[in-house]
Amino acid sequence: MEGRTTLVLGASPDPERYANKAVRRLLAQGHPVVAVGVRAGHIGDEPVRTDLPDGQRYHTVTLYLSARNQEAWHDRVLALAPQRIIFNPGAENPALARAAAQRGIEVVEGCTLVMLATGLY
Repeated sequence: MEGRTTLVLGASPDPERYANKAVRRLLAQGHPVVAVGVRAGHIGDEPVRTDLPDGQRYHTVTLYLSARNQEAWHDRVLALAPQRIIFNPGAENPALARAAAQRGIEVVEGCTLVMLATGLY
């Protein structure tokens, strides 16, 4: 899965949060992950960062932030030029989706957990 790193934006150390479950499921299926959230912590052995690491390329950005909370990340997410952005339930953002599509980024309104469970990830 070289070069297919997933950025989980909105990651949380709280095991009850869907972003936490997504990080664990991605790792369990062998996907490299960078977890970025509001608060630093860990999901298992994976650190939850509060910033984007320099020089990292991402195949997928999966969003677990509301549209309002995405505003601060909008330009940074687009600058990453991932191959796709997944807007999980509650993270739908028509403006960011439009901007991404205009840049040739695949836009998916779906659930990362369902996609992983059904082999569509």
